[in-house]
Amino acid sequence: MTEASLLLYIIKLVLGGIVAFLAILLWSKTRDAAWMSLVSGAVIQYAGIVYSMLIDFGVVFTTDLHLAGIPVTTLLFTIVPQLLFILAFALMIKRNS
Repeated sequence: MTEASLLLYIIKLVLGGIVAFLAILLWSKTRDAAWMSLVSGAVIQYAGIVYSMLIDFGVVFTTDLHLAGIPVTTLLFTIVPQLLFILAFALMIKRNS
């Protein structure tokens, strides 16, 4: 692992940690479905960053279950936050129209 990729992981972990922490604080203040989806997406996205880092460092190994050549866990950590963001924004648009 190069110094540049290590620095990038540190930046992702620090900034992602701040986002996840603030999202959890917001979670306790609201019960709106749109905001809950946004918060859940942010927290799962941070979990995906941590999972990806653990795989790259060799602490965790991917499963043998693949879909189109991509490990299912990696695919889920990529798709689920985006789906939650889409849901959150759609709910906000519906609420405001």
